[in-house]
Amino acid sequence: MSLRRRSLLLSTGALAVAGISPLVQAQSPRGLRLGITLEPPGLDPTASASSSIAEIALYNVYETLTKIQPDGSVTPLLAESWEVSDDVRAFTFRLRPGVTFHNGAAFDAKTVQFSLQRAGAQDSTNKDRQIFANIQQIVPVDAHTVRLELKNADSDLLFKLGMATAIMVETGSVAQNRTQPVGTGPYQLESWRKGATLTLRKWAGYRQANQISIERATFQFISDAAAQAAALLAGDVDVFARAAVARSLSAFKQQPARFQVLVSNSRAKTILAINNRQKPLDDVRVRRAITAAIDRKAIIEAAADGYGVPIGSHYVPGMPGYIDATTTVPYDVAAAKQLLAQAGVTTPLSLRLILPPAPYARQGGELVAAMLSQVGIQARIQNVEWAQWLSGVYTNRDYDLSIISHVEPLDLDNYTKPGYYWGYQSDAFNALYTRIQQTVDGPVRNQLLAQAQQMLADDAVNVWLYQPQWLTVANSRIRGLWADMPIFVNDLSSISWASS
Repeated sequence: MSLRRRSLLLSTGALAVAGISPLVQAQSPRGLRLGITLEPPGLDPTASASSSIAEIALYNVYETLTKIQPDGSVTPLLAESWEVSDDVRAFTFRLRPGVTFHNGAAFDAKTVQFSLQRAGAQDSTNKDRQIFANIQQIVPVDAHTVRLELKNADSDLLFKLGMATAIMVETGSVAQNRTQPVGTGPYQLESWRKGATLTLRKWAGYRQANQISIERATFQFISDAAAQAAALLAGDVDVFARAAVARSLSAFKQQPARFQVLVSNSRAKTILAINNRQKPLDDVRVRRAITAAIDRKAIIEAAADGYGVPIGSHYVPGMPGYIDATTTVPYDVAAAKQLLAQAGVTTPLSLRLILPPAPYARQGGELVAAMLSQVGIQARIQNVEWAQWLSGVYTNRDYDLSIISHVEPLDLDNYTKPGYYWGYQSDAFNALYTRIQQTVDGPVRNQLLAQAQQMLADDAVNVWLYQPQWLTVANSRIRGLWADMPIFVNDLSSISWASS
């Protein structure tokens, strides 16, 4: 099959270095300091739902069969090429020869078999287990050829195989990957100072080591928006992707000799998650009332400083089959009060609103609580750390409402998962999603996707707030930053320093 390649967009900041602080001038052109909002709970993306793991590890420490590019296209990585059957149920991959893991173990067809079987096993902790459970058989044809035979067609599989949950793992290292990751990527873990920084160093044994420019990359954990801006302005970090610095943006734009600013499209969905199991939230009228109480445009201004697009379902503009579902339950305070009354809810209704530490959640949560109070709902805000959110909300489902960004593309399947944290159960949606996965014809598939979006909007499973637009601020001399961000990743292999 023909593969469309696209070189990464080179950043276009000015090359002049006048006005750069001594700290910035002292930066080694072979090293890089990156800001990151959340510290990961570990470094195994198959063991946790935290997107911060992929921000550090994907394509740097671990690699996948395919690689997702900033424009959303898919190119080879550990697989050199592939063939797909007409019914999209058989995928044959030809693997890159001569690849080894950091510990010297060989990567081959049996590695693929082990990694994908592990990801789809009944006891798998992989948040995308259903994707891999759809693989009926994994056949190592020879050492460098492997065939996947699916139970149901999946026209998105090549993309999914480039996500962090599809990493290739070495059989003997899986137990230690959380703290001592072993992959085939160009970097290894050098150090991790919990609560402060994590450093990756270039692996001399990488198959294309001579093409990797950055020798050492240090990630600094900075969750506070003001602190992110301060670190960039002081020259403490060289690049901050997905930074919460919109309110300070003019300070960077006014210094083009020092900084470049990128505004990137995403496939993320920032939502007010609703626990559909909890009474009275199990009543669709109550969920619609909550939706009607929320002014999405005001939330975008408060939480994303205007960098977002309103959405009304779990799908974003630019994706195939997208429809605008924001008018299904529009902002209407009077209608929200009426819906609560129809549901027999006595106001004030007290609900717990759990907020993780990301600035968009904390900033948006205050306004959400104020809006809900206008219709008789008292949202009691509880600010928690990321690990508490993962255990309390995501794992134990101990919450009423929460604000979170789902950054993964192609994740409508979350609504089919029994036991998922928002507790939605619909046989009709499950059947529709199965049809989507089995449909190869593009226009027909888009119609089904539109139906799925509308069904979720009608059921008011969550309040879908907006599609974020991410801000990246970086030293003007850095090249190779991603222009758009279909997934959360800091691809160090593409980054370099321009010569002075």
